[in-house]
Amino acid sequence: MKTSLRERLVIATVAIVLSLGGWQSLKALRTLDQDRSRPPGETPMTSQSKRTDQEWRALLTPEQFRVMRECGTEPPFSGTYNDFFQNGIYHCAGCGTPLFRSETKYDHGTGWPSFTAPLDPKNVLYLEDDSYGMKRTEVRCAVCGAHLGHVFDDGPPPSSLHYCINSAALDFRPAGSEKTAEATAPRSEVATFAAGCFWGVEREFRQQPGVLDTVVGYTGGQTPNPTYAQVCTDETGHAESIQVTFDPDRTSYEKLVRFFFSVHDPTQVNRQGPDVGTQYRSAIFYHNEEQLKIAGQVIAELEAAHIYRRPIATRLIPASEFYKAEEYHQRYYEKKAKK
Repeated sequence: MKTSLRERLVIATVAIVLSLGGWQSLKALRTLDQDRSRPPGETPMTSQSKRTDQEWRALLTPEQFRVMRECGTEPPFSGTYNDFFQNGIYHCAGCGTPLFRSETKYDHGTGWPSFTAPLDPKNVLYLEDDSYGMKRTEVRCAVCGAHLGHVFDDGPPPSSLHYCINSAALDFRPAGSEKTAEATAPRSEVATFAAGCFWGVEREFRQQPGVLDTVVGYTGGQTPNPTYAQVCTDETGHAESIQVTFDPDRTSYEKLVRFFFSVHDPTQVNRQGPDVGTQYRSAIFYHNEEQLKIAGQVIAELEAAHIYRRPIATRLIPASEFYKAEEYHQRYYEKKAKK
Protein backbone atom coordinates (compact mmCIF):
# COMPACT_ATOMS: atom_id res chain seq x y z
CA MET A 1 0.00 0.00 0.00
CA LYS A 2 1.32 3.50 -0.82
CA THR A 3 2.19 5.72 2.12
CA SER A 4 2.52 9.48 2.31
CA LEU A 5 5.89 11.21 2.31
CA ARG A 6 5.27 12.16 5.92
CA GLU A 7 4.79 8.51 6.90
CA ARG A 8 7.94 7.46 5.04
CA LEU A 9 10.00 10.15 6.76
CA VAL A 10 8.73 9.05 10.17
CA ILE A 11 9.45 5.39 9.41
CA ALA A 12 12.93 6.23 8.12
CA THR A 13 13.70 8.25 11.26
CA VAL A 14 12.64 5.38 13.50
CA ALA A 15 14.84 3.01 11.47
CA ILE A 16 17.91 5.19 11.96
CA VAL A 17 17.33 5.29 15.72
CA LEU A 18 16.89 1.53 15.86
CA SER A 19 20.09 0.90 13.90
CA LEU A 20 22.01 2.09 16.96
CA GLY A 21 20.70 -0.83 19.05
CA GLY A 22 20.73 -4.62 18.87
CA TRP A 23 18.10 -7.04 17.57
CA GLN A 24 18.74 -9.99 19.87
CA SER A 25 15.44 -9.87 21.82
CA LEU A 26 13.45 -9.46 18.60
CA LYS A 27 15.24 -12.44 17.08
CA ALA A 28 14.19 -14.42 20.13
CA LEU A 29 10.59 -13.35 19.59
CA ARG A 30 10.70 -14.43 15.95
CA THR A 31 12.20 -17.81 16.88
CA LEU A 32 9.59 -18.34 19.58
CA ASP A 33 6.74 -17.48 17.24
CA GLN A 34 7.93 -18.71 13.84
CA ASP A 35 5.36 -21.52 13.70
CA ARG A 36 2.47 -19.15 14.37
CA SER A 37 3.39 -16.29 12.03
CA ARG A 38 0.88 -16.03 9.22
CA PRO A 39 -0.52 -13.24 7.08
CA PRO A 40 -4.04 -11.88 7.71
CA GLY A 41 -6.72 -14.41 6.87
CA GLU A 42 -4.50 -17.42 7.59
CA THR A 43 -4.73 -17.53 11.37
CA PRO A 44 -6.97 -20.57 11.90
CA MET A 45 -7.91 -19.86 15.51
CA THR A 46 -11.47 -18.62 14.92
CA SER A 47 -13.93 -18.09 12.10
CA GLN A 48 -13.30 -14.36 12.39
CA SER A 49 -9.96 -14.80 10.61
CA LYS A 50 -11.85 -16.10 7.56
CA ARG A 51 -13.86 -12.94 6.93
CA THR A 52 -13.71 -11.53 3.43
CA ASP A 53 -12.50 -8.00 2.75
CA GLN A 54 -16.10 -7.00 2.13
CA GLU A 55 -17.12 -8.31 5.55
CA TRP A 56 -14.22 -6.52 7.23
CA ARG A 57 -15.06 -3.27 5.44
CA ALA A 58 -18.59 -3.51 6.78
CA LEU A 59 -17.37 -4.24 10.32
CA LEU A 60 -14.56 -1.66 10.56
CA THR A 61 -14.34 2.04 9.94
CA PRO A 62 -12.37 3.06 6.80
CA GLU A 63 -9.34 4.04 8.93
CA GLN A 64 -9.47 0.77 10.88
CA PHE A 65 -9.62 -1.22 7.65
CA ARG A 66 -6.65 0.69 6.20
CA VAL A 67 -4.55 0.04 9.28
CA MET A 68 -5.67 -3.44 10.33
CA ARG A 69 -6.32 -5.16 7.00
CA GLU A 70 -4.01 -3.23 4.67
CA CYS A 71 -1.11 -2.81 7.11
CA GLY A 72 -1.36 0.97 7.09
CA THR A 73 0.03 3.39 9.67
CA GLU A 74 -1.86 6.25 11.27
CA PRO A 75 -0.01 9.61 11.38
CA PRO A 76 2.03 10.11 14.59
CA PHE A 77 0.32 11.91 17.49
CA SER A 78 -3.07 11.52 15.77
CA GLY A 79 -4.42 8.37 17.44
CA THR A 80 -7.03 8.31 20.21
CA TYR A 81 -4.83 6.40 22.62
CA ASN A 82 -1.44 8.09 22.13
CA ASP A 83 -1.97 10.49 25.06
CA PHE A 84 -4.35 8.22 26.94
CA PHE A 85 -3.52 6.58 30.29
CA GLN A 86 -6.71 5.33 31.92
CA ASN A 87 -6.70 2.04 33.82
CA GLY A 88 -8.02 -0.89 31.82
CA ILE A 89 -7.31 -3.31 28.98
CA TYR A 90 -6.73 -2.67 25.27
CA HIS A 91 -8.48 -5.18 23.00
CA CYS A 92 -8.23 -5.88 19.27
CA ALA A 93 -10.69 -3.54 17.52
CA GLY A 94 -11.46 -6.29 15.01
CA CYS A 95 -12.27 -9.31 17.16
CA GLY A 96 -12.12 -8.21 20.80
CA THR A 97 -9.06 -10.26 21.80
CA PRO A 98 -7.36 -8.74 24.90
CA LEU A 99 -3.92 -7.48 23.86
CA PHE A 100 -2.32 -5.06 26.34
CA ARG A 101 -2.80 -3.93 29.95
CA SER A 102 -2.72 -0.24 30.82
CA GLU A 103 0.02 -0.99 33.38
CA THR A 104 2.43 -1.76 30.51
CA LYS A 105 1.64 1.44 28.57
CA TYR A 106 4.14 4.30 28.61
CA ASP A 107 4.96 7.48 26.68
CA HIS A 108 7.71 6.65 24.21
CA GLY A 109 7.47 10.05 22.56
CA THR A 110 7.22 8.82 18.95
CA GLY A 111 3.51 9.52 18.57
CA TRP A 112 1.92 6.07 18.85
CA PRO A 113 0.60 4.10 21.87
CA SER A 114 3.56 2.21 23.36
CA PHE A 115 3.61 -0.90 25.54
CA THR A 116 6.36 -3.00 27.12
CA ALA A 117 4.63 -6.39 26.81
CA PRO A 118 1.43 -8.06 25.56
CA LEU A 119 -1.20 -9.19 28.03
CA ASP A 120 -0.81 -12.80 26.87
CA PRO A 121 1.99 -13.89 24.48
CA LYS A 122 -0.44 -16.30 22.78
CA ASN A 123 -2.64 -13.40 21.68
CA VAL A 124 -0.09 -11.83 19.31
CA LEU A 125 1.87 -12.97 16.26
CA TYR A 126 5.26 -11.73 15.04
CA LEU A 127 6.30 -11.42 11.40
CA GLU A 128 9.51 -10.22 9.79
CA ASP A 129 8.85 -7.01 7.88
CA ASP A 130 11.42 -5.94 5.29
CA SER A 131 9.30 -3.22 3.68
CA TYR A 132 10.74 0.22 2.87
CA GLY A 133 14.28 -1.17 3.06
CA MET A 134 14.08 -1.68 6.83
CA LYS A 135 14.28 -4.74 9.04
CA ARG A 136 11.37 -4.65 11.48
CA THR A 137 9.15 -7.05 13.41
CA GLU A 138 5.46 -6.67 12.75
CA VAL A 139 2.87 -7.42 15.45
CA ARG A 140 -0.53 -8.90 14.59
CA CYS A 141 -3.56 -10.17 16.46
CA ALA A 142 -3.26 -13.95 16.75
CA VAL A 143 -7.02 -14.46 16.46
CA CYS A 144 -8.09 -12.39 13.45
CA GLY A 145 -4.68 -11.66 11.88
CA ALA A 146 -5.12 -7.88 12.07
CA HIS A 147 -2.04 -5.68 11.71
CA LEU A 148 -1.44 -3.89 15.02
CA GLY A 149 1.96 -2.23 14.61
CA HIS A 150 5.60 -3.17 15.24
CA VAL A 151 7.83 -4.13 18.15
CA PHE A 152 11.27 -2.54 18.54
CA ASP A 153 14.34 -2.86 20.78
CA ASP A 154 14.32 0.69 22.11
CA GLY A 155 11.97 0.25 25.05
CA PRO A 156 12.59 0.55 28.81
CA PRO A 157 14.37 -2.14 30.83
CA PRO A 158 14.31 -4.93 31.70
CA SER A 159 13.03 -6.28 28.35
CA SER A 160 13.88 -3.18 26.27
CA LEU A 161 10.90 -4.06 24.08
CA HIS A 162 8.75 -1.30 22.62
CA TYR A 163 5.39 -2.35 21.17
CA CYS A 164 4.48 0.55 18.88
CA ILE A 165 0.76 0.08 18.16
CA ASN A 166 -1.80 1.97 16.08
CA SER A 167 -4.71 3.42 18.06
CA ALA A 168 -7.05 2.42 15.22
CA ALA A 169 -6.30 -1.24 15.95
CA LEU A 170 -7.25 -0.96 19.61
CA ASP A 171 -10.47 -0.92 21.62
CA PHE A 172 -9.98 0.24 25.21
CA ARG A 173 -12.20 -1.08 27.97
CA PRO A 174 -11.88 0.58 31.38
CA ALA A 175 -11.07 -1.38 34.52
CA GLY A 176 -14.19 -2.90 36.05
CA SER A 177 -16.14 -3.07 32.80
CA GLU A 178 -15.70 -6.86 32.64
CA LYS A 179 -16.71 -7.75 36.18
CA THR A 180 -18.99 -10.73 36.56
CA ALA A 181 -22.73 -10.33 36.87
CA GLU A 182 -22.43 -11.47 40.51
CA ALA A 183 -20.11 -8.57 41.30
CA THR A 184 -22.11 -5.86 39.56
CA ALA A 185 -25.16 -5.70 37.36
CA PRO A 186 -24.08 -4.15 34.04
CA ARG A 187 -26.09 -1.50 32.27
CA SER A 188 -27.98 -2.90 29.33
CA GLU A 189 -29.60 -1.78 26.11
CA VAL A 190 -31.50 -3.66 23.42
CA ALA A 191 -30.96 -3.89 19.66
CA THR A 192 -33.08 -5.83 17.17
CA PHE A 193 -31.90 -7.10 13.79
CA ALA A 194 -33.18 -9.29 10.94
CA ALA A 195 -30.54 -10.84 8.69
CA GLY A 196 -31.97 -14.08 7.33
CA CYS A 197 -32.22 -17.37 9.21
CA PHE A 198 -31.91 -16.46 12.88
CA TRP A 199 -29.98 -19.62 13.87
CA GLY A 200 -26.65 -18.56 12.42
CA VAL A 201 -27.14 -14.86 13.14
CA GLU A 202 -27.66 -15.58 16.84
CA ARG A 203 -24.54 -17.74 16.98
CA GLU A 204 -22.45 -14.91 15.53
CA PHE A 205 -23.83 -12.22 17.83
CA ARG A 206 -23.39 -14.33 20.96
CA GLN A 207 -19.63 -14.36 20.37
CA GLN A 208 -19.33 -10.56 20.37
CA PRO A 209 -17.77 -8.78 23.36
CA GLY A 210 -20.34 -6.87 25.38
CA VAL A 211 -23.32 -8.97 24.29
CA LEU A 212 -25.13 -10.08 27.45
CA ASP A 213 -27.97 -12.14 25.98
CA THR A 214 -29.76 -12.96 22.75
CA VAL A 215 -33.27 -14.13 21.89
CA VAL A 216 -34.54 -15.16 18.47
CA GLY A 217 -38.09 -14.49 17.42
CA TYR A 218 -40.46 -12.77 15.05
CA THR A 219 -41.24 -9.08 14.59
CA GLY A 220 -42.38 -6.54 12.03
CA GLY A 221 -45.62 -8.27 11.03
CA GLN A 222 -49.32 -8.16 11.71
CA THR A 223 -50.11 -11.64 13.09
CA PRO A 224 -50.12 -11.78 16.92
CA ASN A 225 -48.22 -14.60 18.63
CA PRO A 226 -47.11 -16.27 15.37
CA THR A 227 -45.67 -19.76 15.24
CA TYR A 228 -42.67 -20.76 13.18
CA ALA A 229 -44.96 -22.63 10.79
CA GLN A 230 -47.07 -19.52 10.26
CA VAL A 231 -44.06 -17.28 9.66
CA CYS A 232 -42.74 -19.78 7.11
CA THR A 233 -45.89 -19.28 5.01
CA ASP A 234 -44.63 -15.75 4.27
CA GLU A 235 -48.10 -14.43 5.11
CA THR A 236 -47.65 -13.02 8.63
CA GLY A 237 -45.40 -10.11 7.65
CA HIS A 238 -42.91 -11.02 10.36
CA ALA A 239 -39.17 -11.33 9.88
CA GLU A 240 -36.97 -13.92 11.58
CA SER A 241 -35.14 -11.62 13.99
CA ILE A 242 -32.72 -11.52 16.88
CA GLN A 243 -33.02 -9.30 19.92
CA VAL A 244 -29.62 -8.48 21.39
CA THR A 245 -29.15 -7.26 24.95
CA PHE A 246 -25.76 -5.58 25.31
CA ASP A 247 -23.63 -3.68 27.81
CA PRO A 248 -23.01 -0.16 26.43
CA ASP A 249 -19.91 0.11 28.66
CA ARG A 250 -18.28 -2.76 26.76
CA THR A 251 -19.60 -2.29 23.25
CA SER A 252 -21.68 0.24 21.34
CA TYR A 253 -24.77 0.17 19.18
CA GLU A 254 -22.66 1.36 16.26
CA LYS A 255 -20.32 -1.63 16.62
CA LEU A 256 -23.30 -3.99 16.67
CA VAL A 257 -24.74 -2.34 13.55
CA ARG A 258 -21.41 -2.70 11.75
CA PHE A 259 -21.24 -6.33 12.86
CA PHE A 260 -24.79 -6.87 11.57
CA PHE A 261 -23.68 -5.78 8.08
CA SER A 262 -20.66 -8.10 8.23
CA VAL A 263 -22.63 -11.31 8.87
CA HIS A 264 -25.07 -11.23 5.94
CA ASP A 265 -25.61 -9.81 2.47
CA PRO A 266 -27.65 -6.61 2.99
CA THR A 267 -28.14 -6.13 -0.75
CA GLN A 268 -30.44 -9.14 -1.14
CA VAL A 269 -34.17 -8.37 -1.12
CA ASN A 270 -36.41 -10.73 0.85
CA ARG A 271 -33.86 -13.52 0.94
CA GLN A 272 -30.52 -14.70 2.30
CA GLY A 273 -28.77 -17.35 0.28
CA PRO A 274 -31.17 -20.24 -0.35
CA ASP A 275 -33.78 -18.88 2.08
CA VAL A 276 -36.41 -16.89 0.17
CA GLY A 277 -39.33 -14.86 1.51
CA THR A 278 -40.08 -11.61 3.32
CA GLN A 279 -39.37 -13.40 6.60
CA TYR A 280 -35.70 -13.42 5.56
CA ARG A 281 -35.47 -9.72 4.73
CA SER A 282 -32.66 -7.50 5.97
CA ALA A 283 -33.90 -5.00 8.55
CA ILE A 284 -32.84 -2.98 11.57
CA PHE A 285 -35.66 -2.40 14.05
CA TYR A 286 -34.59 0.73 15.90
CA HIS A 287 -35.75 1.37 19.47
CA ASN A 288 -35.14 5.13 19.61
CA GLU A 289 -34.10 8.08 17.47
CA GLU A 290 -30.43 7.69 18.41
CA GLN A 291 -30.39 4.13 17.05
CA LEU A 292 -32.10 5.34 13.87
CA LYS A 293 -29.46 8.06 13.44
CA ILE A 294 -26.53 5.67 14.00
CA ALA A 295 -27.92 2.99 11.67
CA GLY A 296 -28.55 5.58 8.96
CA GLN A 297 -25.03 6.97 9.28
CA VAL A 298 -23.44 3.53 8.97
CA ILE A 299 -25.52 2.73 5.87
CA ALA A 300 -24.58 6.07 4.30
CA GLU A 301 -20.90 5.39 4.98
CA LEU A 302 -21.02 1.90 3.48
CA GLU A 303 -22.87 3.16 0.41
CA ALA A 304 -20.41 6.04 -0.09
CA ALA A 305 -17.48 3.63 0.16
CA HIS A 306 -19.07 1.30 -2.44
CA ILE A 307 -18.54 -1.73 -0.21
CA TYR A 308 -21.20 -3.67 -2.09
CA ARG A 309 -21.82 -4.04 -5.82
CA ARG A 310 -25.53 -3.46 -5.35
CA PRO A 311 -27.46 -0.93 -3.22
CA ILE A 312 -28.08 -1.81 0.41
CA ALA A 313 -31.63 -3.10 0.79
CA THR A 314 -31.71 -3.06 4.60
CA ARG A 315 -34.84 -1.35 5.90
CA LEU A 316 -34.88 0.85 9.01
CA ILE A 317 -38.13 0.12 10.84
CA PRO A 318 -39.42 1.28 14.25
CA ALA A 319 -39.29 -1.60 16.75
CA SER A 320 -42.66 -3.17 17.47
CA GLU A 321 -43.90 -6.24 19.34
CA PHE A 322 -41.23 -8.94 19.44
CA TYR A 323 -42.51 -12.52 19.76
CA LYS A 324 -40.05 -15.04 21.15
CA ALA A 325 -39.62 -18.07 18.89
CA GLU A 326 -40.19 -21.63 20.06
CA GLU A 327 -37.62 -22.89 22.58
CA TYR A 328 -35.91 -25.28 20.17
CA HIS A 329 -34.90 -22.29 18.05
CA GLN A 330 -33.09 -20.57 20.93
CA ARG A 331 -29.29 -21.07 20.72
CA TYR A 332 -29.99 -23.69 18.10
CA TYR A 333 -26.37 -24.41 17.18
CA GLU A 334 -25.30 -24.70 20.82
CA LYS A 335 -27.98 -27.32 21.40
CA LYS A 336 -27.05 -29.14 18.22
CA ALA A 337 -23.37 -29.27 19.22
CA LYS A 338 -24.23 -30.93 22.53
CA LYS A 339 -26.05 -33.85 20.86
